[in-house]
Amino acid sequence: MRYKSWTILLFFGVVCSAMAQQTTFFLSGNAQGTTYQVQYVAENAMVIKVSVDSIIDQIDQSMSLYQPHSLICMFNRELQYHRAVDTHMEKVIRKAIEVHQQSGGLFDITVKPLVDLWGFGSERIKQFPQKEAVDSVLSFVGMENIWLEDNRLHKRDLRIAIDLNGIAQGYTVDVLAQFLEVSGIENYLVELGGEIRTKGTKVGGADYEIAIERPNGEQSSSFVLNVPGRAVTTSGNYRKQAYYQDRKIHHHINPKTGYPIQNSVVSATVIAPTAMEADAYDNVFMALSPSEGKALANRLPGIEVYLIYEESGVFKEAFSDGFRDFVKH
Repeated sequence: MRYKSWTILLFFGVVCSAMAQQTTFFLSGNAQGTTYQVQYVAENAMVIKVSVDSIIDQIDQSMSLYQPHSLICMFNRELQYHRAVDTHMEKVIRKAIEVHQQSGGLFDITVKPLVDLWGFGSERIKQFPQKEAVDSVLSFVGMENIWLEDNRLHKRDLRIAIDLNGIAQGYTVDVLAQFLEVSGIENYLVELGGEIRTKGTKVGGADYEIAIERPNGEQSSSFVLNVPGRAVTTSGNYRKQAYYQDRKIHHHINPKTGYPIQNSVVSATVIAPTAMEADAYDNVFMALSPSEGKALANRLPGIEVYLIYEESGVFKEAFSDGFRDFVKH
């Protein structure tokens, strides 16, 4: 669903504990255009793969742009000004509205028509759009053009279309984590497409550790993070990109200007209380300068960020104030 930056490496050491008689159980599969893996600690198998797949399928039927009969696809294409949404979609949209406000409007789920116009959607384009086309689409882009009323999503213009890919994957991880907890599992790691959430420890009491690989050309070693009870996501601009007016552009579109964002940030890793928050905010940090990103993270409770940016052909790094507290020494 979304394009990730340099690999997030997971350390899956399993140590048998005869006294506790606990085992690490692993589940994995394909989902949302990527892969997922779940590991949890228990005395007996408490969750099966078919249950995990069923949860992911329910979310896809709500918010997947690749399921023609999903709620989001019907909202986007139907000639109606409102549609009933389910609990999944309602929760995600409410969080999207919150992040939109916190980010000064940079996180905007109505940006889909612009993403498509620039060829970063499901269909490629032969040439970039002219200013007149950008301005035309921009006229109906903006979060002020949609609103929730009870369980119905409304839009002011029938041409409005939304894209939840920048937040729905993280939400899926959170739902799977909640399912594990309801099933009585207290120690787990859930990962889907690079979005990660952990709780508790592995067998033997060791912490779950997450390594963040630095970009090619970076001489320092990778970070190893210890993030108990938190989520980690990474977003980057190095995969889905093109060149416009001799400058590299990527799939992050500025909803205020209608044009692809061009700045020095190439990767943003976010630590947050939930994967949905981390997933949403890593898009925001990709749109800001390193100094702006650091300042925003320092203002947001529970949010930390690690940025990689390019300056004069050299990769550099920036951190929010509390990020280093999660780096294993």
